[in-house]
Amino acid sequence: MMEFLQQGWRAVVEVLLLAVAIYYVLIFLRGTRAAPVLIGFLILLLVLFALAAVLNLEVLGWLLGAGTAFISFAALVIFQPEIRRLLARVGDLPLFASVREQRENLEVIVQSCGRLSEARIGALLAIERAINLQEVVEIGIPVDCEATPEMLEAIFFPNNSIHDGGVIIRGDRIAFAACIFPLAQRSDLRKSVGTRHRAAIGLSEETDAVLVVVSEETGAISYAHNGQFQRGVSLEELRSFLSSVLVPEVASTSSLERLKLLIPTWLRRKAVGVRPPPSK
Repeated sequence: MMEFLQQGWRAVVEVLLLAVAIYYVLIFLRGTRAAPVLIGFLILLLVLFALAAVLNLEVLGWLLGAGTAFISFAALVIFQPEIRRLLARVGDLPLFASVREQRENLEVIVQSCGRLSEARIGALLAIERAINLQEVVEIGIPVDCEATPEMLEAIFFPNNSIHDGGVIIRGDRIAFAACIFPLAQRSDLRKSVGTRHRAAIGLSEETDAVLVVVSEETGAISYAHNGQFQRGVSLEELRSFLSSVLVPEVASTSSLERLKLLIPTWLRRKAVGVRPPPSK
């Protein structure tokens, strides 16, 4: 019995690690152009293996078995950009990224919106999160510079050649400028909603990004997230909203508690044997 328990905890840890890894890979791929390719790739392999097993196709079965290494190499080549981005995103997890840095990035956005609003300079900011926005936008000019209020103000200055469109903010850097975002096609939007606001709503419907808009006509600040749009907010309201969405709730937690946050809730419940409350 003791020997079984000693061996059993290793199996539990292995299953948990594999489950967490698969979960975050799927979360990362969701909403990207690689997701349909991966699904089609897996379905094709499953169909071939099933046919070889059911119909006893020895040659096909041998080819699939012998070609496992080739298939793995092909997957690495096909999904090389996604794998590179996935590894890069590991450093952005709450376990590694400091809350102080994220709050400083948030404050840069708030200060930039305040200055743009006072100067009545129209702006559209897309704050990238899990889904890579480069997969969604139609066009964009690579910038790759530090995100500062001065730089954002210079980009959106009316006489600037790249002031049209939006910018993609990735961490503490401006990744792209002059981006064309997909417009919302909802019929419930008023005709007074301009192109920048429709682009913000449209991108928030397709991705998990947070969009911030500064109106050129009124200087009003608005934000969009998950298809929801809030217009005419103050700087304090914007700061509060961005903090609730972008800053993880790990400011006062230990390293062990931060690690627990990486494990999905349903997986933690299964691990400790807790069942969700029955539905009424």
